[in-house]
Amino acid sequence: MAKFSTNSKTDIITHIGIIIALFLVFFFGFFFIYLPWSTNHGQSITVPDLKGLTMEEMEKSLDDRDLDYEVSDCTFVAGAKPLSILTQYPKAGSSVKEGRKIYLTIVTEKAPMVKVPDVLGRSTSSAKNQLLSAQLVAGQSEIIPALEENTVLKIKFNGQEIKPGTLIPKGSTVVFVVGDGLGNQMVEVPNLVGMAADEAEILISGQNLVLSKRYVGVVDGFADGTIVKQRPSAEGNKIHIGDVIDVEIAGDAPSDAVLDNK
Repeated sequence: MAKFSTNSKTDIITHIGIIIALFLVFFFGFFFIYLPWSTNHGQSITVPDLKGLTMEEMEKSLDDRDLDYEVSDCTFVAGAKPLSILTQYPKAGSSVKEGRKIYLTIVTEKAPMVKVPDVLGRSTSSAKNQLLSAQLVAGQSEIIPALEENTVLKIKFNGQEIKPGTLIPKGSTVVFVVGDGLGNQMVEVPNLVGMAADEAEILISGQNLVLSKRYVGVVDGFADGTIVKQRPSAEGNKIHIGDVIDVEIAGDAPSDAVLDNK
């Protein structure tokens, strides 16, 4: 075994210097060579955007980058492709190390069933809010003659009437059958020919009818502003409340008149 001289102060200082040098070599070698090599220091992988990809597409994308994955949650989303990626963590564009696990939320293939809320007798706006809370969608309302205006009278799903509490797939579209506020009431068509247009308008508005006017210029035997023709005629005809009576009026339209000329 080699012996180091310690006979002088210089020898001791030399030995201490050697020890310090060896320590520094070990220190820098461990932290700047071994650790970076063992942990792939400075080597990072950019996380790809997986949203919307199928499971097969996602697996290929991660395999190409030496990344792993784990499905952390599954949920149903109306309109989304079943078994596709909904969300991911870390987010796309993040820098991670090789082998990092990406946590995924997957769109389930089958929608869970939810109960149709009891919206009968409610206004359409209130019913739509309740439907939204139940994670269902309101389709185009079906209007029928009924005195209950803007009120939900029936609920339909896939063209069939259903009752509140019926189980249907989450995200489904439901149709409300809504009253028009008029019902099936019929009134006799009044005879408006020869009557002044403004008087006729007052008359039919009192009967909950609508007047559609068209001015036809000078008509022999009729003063300007009087009705010369109507459709439907007043010969014993009846129409529903809210229906329109088309009339032709002699003379030219006033400059401020709102017309339904055709």
